[in-house]
Amino acid sequence: MGSVKNLHEEELKGAQHTVKEILQQPELWLQTVSIIEKQKAVIKDFISRKLIAKQARIIFTGAGTSAYVGDTLTPHLRKELPYQIDSISTTDIVTNPLNYLKPEVPTVLVSFARSGNSPESVATYSLAKKLINNVSQIIITCNPDGQLAKEAGKDENSLLLLMPKKANDKGFAMTSSFSCMYLSALLTFQLNRFEVLKKKAEAVSKNAESILTTKYETLKSIVSLNKKRVVYLGSSTLKGLSQEASLKHLELTSGKIPTFHESVLGFRHGPKSLVDDETLIFVFISNDPYTRKYEIDLLQELKNDGGSKTVVAIANTIDEGIDELCDCAFIIPEQENIHLEDHLIALNYLIIGQLFALFNSIHLGVTPDNPSPTGIVNRVVKGVNIYNF
Repeated sequence: MGSVKNLHEEELKGAQHTVKEILQQPELWLQTVSIIEKQKAVIKDFISRKLIAKQARIIFTGAGTSAYVGDTLTPHLRKELPYQIDSISTTDIVTNPLNYLKPEVPTVLVSFARSGNSPESVATYSLAKKLINNVSQIIITCNPDGQLAKEAGKDENSLLLLMPKKANDKGFAMTSSFSCMYLSALLTFQLNRFEVLKKKAEAVSKNAESILTTKYETLKSIVSLNKKRVVYLGSSTLKGLSQEASLKHLELTSGKIPTFHESVLGFRHGPKSLVDDETLIFVFISNDPYTRKYEIDLLQELKNDGGSKTVVAIANTIDEGIDELCDCAFIIPEQENIHLEDHLIALNYLIIGQLFALFNSIHLGVTPDNPSPTGIVNRVVKGVNIYNF
C-alpha cells in the first residue's frame, strides 16, 4: 500500500511498459556504472587521443529528450572540464549545419539516442564527418541494432557505448533511456573521479528505491487537484531537468495539460504571467547553498502572491523552512551522509517528475504506453525529409 510497485491492475492498463521502465531505473543505474567501469581503459584511451591531445570542442547532441540529456549535463561539465562544451540538438544542426559545426575546430560529437534511428540524429552523424575536418564521435545509445550503432561500429574515429539492454524503453516516453545515457556521460567525462561517482550513484539508486516505495500517495493527491497547467523551474543543471520533466508530462498526458519550463530567475521576467489559480508549479531546489538562496526567495515570493495556485518544492534538505514556503515539499532522503551535488540529485528529482506525469496520464484517461494512438507524434519521429547539404 502506498507504493508505486503496488499499482492496481486497472491502473496498469496501457501503462505496463512505462511503469516497468520507471521502476527499473535504480537497478539500471548500477548496471550503467558497471558498463562504464568495464570499458574504462578503452574510454580513457579514446578521450586521451581524441579530446585531450587535440584540445577539442565537445558537442552533446540528440533529438527531443535525447537533446535534453546534453542540456542537463553541460552546466556541470563546463565547470569541471577545460574545454568548450555545447549542447546543440540534432534538430537545430540539420537545418543550419554551419551555424553550429565549425570546420576548423577539432570536435568530439557525442550523440545520445534511444533507438539510434531518428533521421536528424543519423544525418547529424554524417554532417559532422562531412563538414568538420577533425571530428571524432561518441555514440551513447540504447539500441545495438540502430543505425547510429551500426555506423559507429565501422568507424575507427567513433566510440560506441551501449546502455543496459532494458534501457531501450518500449514505452512511448523515454524514462530509463534518458537517465542511463545521462549517467553514462557523467562517468565517461569524469573518469578521474570514477570511484567517488560510483559511490554516489549507489546512494542515488537507494534514494530512488525510497521514492518509488514512499511517494505514491503524495503524488496521487497532487494529481487529484486537477490543475490545468504545470510549470517546472530549476537553475543550471536543474533547468535542463525542468525541460525534460516538462516534456515528459506533455507527452504522457497527450498534451491535455499545457506545460512550461524556465530557470528560477528567468521565470519572473514575463513567464510568471501565466500563473493563475489553476497552475501547479514544481521548483527543483539546488543543493548548492548559493544557488538555493535564489530559489528560496522565489518560494517566498510565490507564497506572498497568494491565490490558489499549488507550489511543490523538490529538495534534498528541509533547511530554510522550505516546507513552510510551499504547499508540498518532497524531501529526498540522504544516504550515509553522502552529499549529492545537483548533477547527481537530478536523477532522483527526475523520477518524481516521471511519476507525476505517469499518474496524471492515467488520471486523465490517456494510455501512457501509447499516448498518441492517432500517430500525430511517434516513438521514433516519422515524416522528416533529409536533404543533401
